[in-house]
Amino acid sequence: MNGSSLRFVDTQIAQSSLSLLAEQGFHLWDTTADKTPWLSLVNLSLSQPNDVETQLQRYPGKHQIALLEPEQTELASIAMQCGVQDYLLLPIDENQLCSLLQRLRRLELPNNELICAAPVSRQLLMLAHRAAMTEATVLLTGESGTGKEPLARYIHRHSNRADQPFIAINCAAIPESILESILFGHVKGAFTGASNDQAGKFELANNGTLLLDEIGEMPLLLQAKLLRVLQEREVERLGSHKSISLNIRVIAATNKDLRQAVKDGSFRQDLFYRLDVLPIKILPLRQRREDILPIAEHFLQRYKMLAADQPCYFSEPARNLLLSHDWPGNVRELENTIQRALVMRRGQAIQAEELGLASTASEQLNSPNELGLKASKRHAEFQYIIDTLKRNNGQRNRTAEALGMTTRALRYKLVQMREQGIDIDHILSQSGHAA
Repeated sequence: MNGSSLRFVDTQIAQSSLSLLAEQGFHLWDTTADKTPWLSLVNLSLSQPNDVETQLQRYPGKHQIALLEPEQTELASIAMQCGVQDYLLLPIDENQLCSLLQRLRRLELPNNELICAAPVSRQLLMLAHRAAMTEATVLLTGESGTGKEPLARYIHRHSNRADQPFIAINCAAIPESILESILFGHVKGAFTGASNDQAGKFELANNGTLLLDEIGEMPLLLQAKLLRVLQEREVERLGSHKSISLNIRVIAATNKDLRQAVKDGSFRQDLFYRLDVLPIKILPLRQRREDILPIAEHFLQRYKMLAADQPCYFSEPARNLLLSHDWPGNVRELENTIQRALVMRRGQAIQAEELGLASTASEQLNSPNELGLKASKRHAEFQYIIDTLKRNNGQRNRTAEALGMTTRALRYKLVQMREQGIDIDHILSQSGHAA
């Protein structure tokens, strides 16, 4: 049963621990086996920083865990950068080891919707598992389209609240005038048009998880009210003075640099610290290229109905192009690309030209996202917004003024653009006008 084999490198483990592991279906790796072990636990406590990568390469495994002394924080950081999924402190604690092994096993369950082939993605999933086991507020950061909402759902599914509601709200996609009512609810007569009582998202998510997506776009006035709800763990519907107690897990997500937003005065510092309890950063797809083909294959199966359920696959040139593309729109852009390729394909093998991607890095800024902007009246409008953002160095207030619209309206337009797979932040950073 090689799939659950363990290799302990340069460390001793008590017989009682071995017995406990055996009861859970684990066994020591056979040194004569041809295959690599399911898990290598490598003792790095005597290693120098320059030797860590070599030591890890010497003892491969499907999963790798570093063993370290409590004070070796620098080695822990280096080991994580080299691809280990986690680390344990010496001497090995039986309970921590068993908990770690169970988390690793859960990563391989067939209903796992998150595809994590890259080492850095497996580290991310391990961190998500740790987050799920706590009640701490989580702040997910990353570019548009990297998968912040799926990761939030993953945390919810693996938490003690899994059988309770998961409610998501996009703070940038809802007009400011009604966002407060949608978040906190209202009673009949609270404002013009409030013809009946309405529960807000906080109430609907009670005992479960609430995802506040695009939290960086929330107006300052509403940020103050949100902070009070998070502090007091109770909410009042608009027009009511009755407090409703909350037992809720909050996950916030943003593609903005909230620390910079705090400095700029567009985000409250006290709210930032309230949200930034357990920060998790999701890297863009171009920084975890090992994930690209597995995710592409996943979408190929999900949308095979677009190919009339006929078998199809990527040609070698198509696979190479998928790997070389920078994916400014991240997973969302990849998903749209696969759907388009399934419609455009002429045979079972999807060819590189049927992907509709630029073939070289120098063409990226004028490829699918920006070239497609001119394909329709809406896309022309999007292109005009991008040009205006560039002229105003990415500053949204000045851009909104130049466009003759409110800042809120501009935010809504930017949300629409992101939903089309257009990564505004990436485009602006490439042109030297990052906001």
